[in-house]
Amino acid sequence: MATVADYKQSLKYETFSYLPPLSAEEIRTQIRYIIAQGWNPAVEHVEPSGAARNYWFMWKLPLFGEQNVDAVLAELDACRREYPNNHVRLIGYDNYTQSQGTAFIVYRG
Repeated sequence: MATVADYKQSLKYETFSYLPPLSAEEIRTQIRYIIAQGWNPAVEHVEPSGAARNYWFMWKLPLFGEQNVDAVLAELDACRREYPNNHVRLIGYDNYTQSQGTAFIVYRG
């Protein structure tokens, strides 16, 4: 079980970083939420040493209008296979506010 000291010593990135890693079902739930909000999912990655940078590398274009959770998961997994040592995060872009609705690390490098 993680202690408070464990959380204070590790770097924090994005939404959910203070929580234990999300399970596969919790990740699916977050993807469903992004899709339900009408946000466009996008996958980004970066080396762990560059995770504090503002800009991460984009994995393909955002998945405009994607409605299939499995398609988003497939892109996350493809990015992880291509860059196994990188952090991989999922972003939900909100067209209305022209901003990120959410962003969280799915895989840590």
